[in-house]
Amino acid sequence: MCAIRAASPAKLREMRRGGDGARNARIGLSLAGAVLLALAVAQVVLPRIAASRISSRVGRYGEVQSVSVSAWPALKLLWGSADSVRVRAGRLALTPGQAAKLLWEARAAASLDITAQSVLVGPLRVQEARLRKRDRSLSAEGRVSEADARAALPPGWDVTLLGSEAGEVKVRASGGLFGVGASVDAVALASDGKLVAHPVGALLAGFQLTLFSDRHVYVEGVGASRDGAQPASYRLSMRASLR
Repeated sequence: MCAIRAASPAKLREMRRGGDGARNARIGLSLAGAVLLALAVAQVVLPRIAASRISSRVGRYGEVQSVSVSAWPALKLLWGSADSVRVRAGRLALTPGQAAKLLWEARAAASLDITAQSVLVGPLRVQEARLRKRDRSLSAEGRVSEADARAALPPGWDVTLLGSEAGEVKVRASGGLFGVGASVDAVALASDGKLVAHPVGALLAGFQLTLFSDRHVYVEGVGASRDGAQPASYRLSMRASLR
């Protein structure tokens, strides 16, 4: 007869530990797989959710054609950060304050590019508008027709571009600008983060008109040039930073 010997208590404990170790390893691998799967799903889903939210916010002011968002890892979108955001729009209409608010909401995006067929900012319509943000630096440009520039002014007013350099734009205004019923040369420029205009010459040297001011957008310079497009138009640009 063969004798059957029972395993010793020490051997049983060793076998139990081995079984527990294998089970823990399987649980660990399962958890790691679940985490990786969740991250993969988040990488696909979160940018789409962020794009939908951005589309909804910009869509308050007009037609949004497309929005794309990228972020790695996508989880940082939960804290409002993104690597890049691209927005293509049709016609938009918003106030300068609303535009500044949208930019401030996008401050955590490292790269932001917005293009629009036209943007009505206050009374001024800008065609082929482009805005670019890199970290805190902003640049914007667009085309303004002479008709749209005239429509943004009070009746009887007119403005002619004289030149632009060093972040300043010089114009000749006629009508009732600055309270003078005649032609007067004026300069638009950045001053303490604001976009202002003041007449050239000693007569009205102390007068200044604020064209744009927002505590989050620090204007650094503006530019303008004639555009060869028909009908006659101007190319306008602005440099600024978020504060």
